[in-house]
Amino acid sequence: MIRGTGAAIRYPHETPPAEGEAVQVAEGVLWLRLPLPMRLDHVNVFALNDGPGWTVIDTGFDSRRGRAIWERILSGPLGGKPVTRVVVTHYHPDHVGLAGWFQSNGAELLTTRTSWLMARMLTLDVHDSPVPETLAFWRAAGMDEALYEKRAAERPFNFADCVHPLPLGYTRIAEGGTIRMGGRTWDIRCGDGHAPEHATFWSRDDGLVIGGDQLLPSISANLGVYASEPAADPVADWFASCRRFLDHAAERHFVLPGHKLPFTGLPLRLVQMIENHEGALSRLLDHLATPRTAAECFQPLFLREIGESEYGLALVEAVAHLNHLLKAGAIRRERRTDGAWEWRRNQA
Repeated sequence: MIRGTGAAIRYPHETPPAEGEAVQVAEGVLWLRLPLPMRLDHVNVFALNDGPGWTVIDTGFDSRRGRAIWERILSGPLGGKPVTRVVVTHYHPDHVGLAGWFQSNGAELLTTRTSWLMARMLTLDVHDSPVPETLAFWRAAGMDEALYEKRAAERPFNFADCVHPLPLGYTRIAEGGTIRMGGRTWDIRCGDGHAPEHATFWSRDDGLVIGGDQLLPSISANLGVYASEPAADPVADWFASCRRFLDHAAERHFVLPGHKLPFTGLPLRLVQMIENHEGALSRLLDHLATPRTAAECFQPLFLREIGESEYGLALVEAVAHLNHLLKAGAIRRERRTDGAWEWRRNQA
């Protein structure tokens, strides 16, 4: 239990579903989990009973194991009824990975235009080595030299490694629209920061909210800047989204998130999600009394050591926070001879 402004955050279901099994979290709504091969070792997916078939929210990675788990789910908790629709909250691989597989088995895909375009583009964008723009981005961020040399020589992660090919065609959902799922009418509200045009769903009939990675308990969604848009400010997008959601959040809401446990206490959680990044920005600004590269800014942002497996996500999040301070006029940067940007606090 976390206490602060508003009601405490509570977890009505303290035990997640076992692999291939389901927990009913509301009438006609099943909570399932798919494994991920990383530190955050799972993604939550939800199945909503639509009578003759199911609507599935998000899918997990495309892998032999993932498809086998879904086959067990279809014949077990889903009772042999087909998945007729897949709704994807956002384009990240753990959420869209098997959408194309479901489509190839007759399901309709619904998602935002940005998510579909990003997923479709990235599945077609396969490389055997890092592209020059990515190498330049790593240099500019001051990536550790040994790690840079290692990753420059490796085959990079490709979106298509864990995302099934997406057939041409989808059904668009958008901010301000509604959708009927699981015997309920849901308002569609989109957020940004973690992923552009990330869809969340707010039931008009009860207090259910499907939050994806936009509304997570206990952990922070990654806010990253990449070589594809190196001047982006996802932190500003995140703040704006959290404040918009606060206008709708109430204590009665029961949030079904993309990771961790379903929870109540959404107003408090949204305030925390804003304050967590405000605190990180304040610590980062103090840290920049001395010029630093992005790679030298992990400690004030994350307050812990960052290992090699987490390094990439930490680096893109450090750049995101630096970009935010730069756009706010609080810091400046200068290019070193090795290509790295050094960032420093402006004098008061």
